[in-house]
Amino acid sequence: MNRLDDMVDIFDLLGDWEQRYTYLVELGEGLPQLPEIHRTEENRVKGCMSQVWVKAYRDPTDPALIRFHGDCDTSIIKGVLALLIQLVSDRTSAAVESLDVDEFFGKLGLDENLSPNRHFGVYAIVELMKQQVRTLDAAALNAG
Repeated sequence: MNRLDDMVDIFDLLGDWEQRYTYLVELGEGLPQLPEIHRTEENRVKGCMSQVWVKAYRDPTDPALIRFHGDCDTSIIKGVLALLIQLVSDRTSAAVESLDVDEFFGKLGLDENLSPNRHFGVYAIVELMKQQVRTLDAAALNAG
């Protein structure tokens, strides 16, 4: 079973959207704080109504894997960010690039329960994650 299917199972167990929103808030509260040094314009998600930052970096013990840190100033989107980080951290660049936002929205029911503005913001978060992975890959190619 993949990570997205595991998330779907949890969402199914929660039942109604009030419980799911509570779960998203709790996930967001559990995100490790993003160090202030990474709250840069380069790491800020543009096109999102919330203030969101994402930072990609290589796993120090396995440089083939990418990890993410992130933070947000609104609780629901911070929870969605936590889900995205769980979904793509400790994965290869190719796995991050293959993330299908529409599948993510659809399987979790977010497409019907988040406002269009929040949808746009989540697309922007994923695009920045993918852009950062491409930057890491380019830097590794140039260093090699």
